[in-house]
Amino acid sequence: MPPRSAAKRQVNRLPPERRISDIMAAAKEVFVEKGYNDALITDIALRAGVVEGSIYRFFANKRELLVKVVEHWFEEMLRDDAEQFAAVRGSWNQIRFIVYTHLTSIHRDPALSRLMFQEIRPAPDYRGSHLFELNRAYTHRLVDVVKAGIAAGELRPEASPSLVRDLVFGCIEHRTWAFLRGEGNFDPAEMADAITNLVHHGLMLGSEPNSPMESVITRLEAAAARLEATTGIASAKTPSSFPR
Repeated sequence: MPPRSAAKRQVNRLPPERRISDIMAAAKEVFVEKGYNDALITDIALRAGVVEGSIYRFFANKRELLVKVVEHWFEEMLRDDAEQFAAVRGSWNQIRFIVYTHLTSIHRDPALSRLMFQEIRPAPDYRGSHLFELNRAYTHRLVDVVKAGIAAGELRPEASPSLVRDLVFGCIEHRTWAFLRGEGNFDPAEMADAITNLVHHGLMLGSEPNSPMESVITRLEAAAARLEATTGIASAKTPSSFPR
């Protein structure tokens, strides 16, 4: 068995990329277990097997480390979903895929979702950040689906793609906020079907309304109200609107 000093020297020869990866993995574990405020750099360093000063070689402070952890989470979701989403056809199936994968990510990683909603998104520098751009790419897929559905003649031509995006992601956030507070649970598949059915019904081509845009908005608002009554999670006040 080599002496402890030799083992320590071997660890120190790890390349920077591996060291950063180890630090981020440890930071993710600590943030998930303790939240942002109670997470300590010393805890992260201990779990990563490095001295505290090593963390500051790669990250300016605890907040930058948190942002990098959440950025990596978003990048993984975008990468993992891309191949599957490319094979999905039809506006209902595509909307359902987006809704279901988002609900699943919240259900699987509630702590990371809370960190995004509570710690990162309210910050004044969020809108100019790389994470903001990742979130835009993540949510913009729904805008593209609605535009493609309109172009294909599946969906109402007067529908606003950005309004649909805000309604869908705002609805998801509202309906899952009680779960994120530790109050109850939800079934991602069941909720995805309910949201998709109601939203898609509001977007489908039908009889011509007297006031097209008002009709679409009214139909979608009515769909949201019906969802409020049919899903199993109690209503809860949510943070400010879902920024894009």
